[in-house]
Amino acid sequence: MSEFLTEREKAVLIELMRGKSNRGIAKKLYISLSTVKAHISSVFQKLKVKNRVEAAVKGVFLLNLLSDNNEFMDNN
Repeated sequence: MSEFLTEREKAVLIELMRGKSNRGIAKKLYISLSTVKAHISSVFQKLKVKNRVEAAVKGVFLLNLLSDNNEFMDNN
């Protein structure tokens, strides 16, 4: 995943996996709502998924393959 998602896309995906709304993601990452929507659309295309649930499931799988520290579960 790290090869094809940008750092910002990964950050958006992690917040999506935490169950945050688009507005919540925008607030957490200090970006506009339209930017969040653009990043989510890009993540969906790159992960070849159609919705947030599929993206979250695939994200958990990919992050677990890449890392043992499960950073997406850290509530910073």
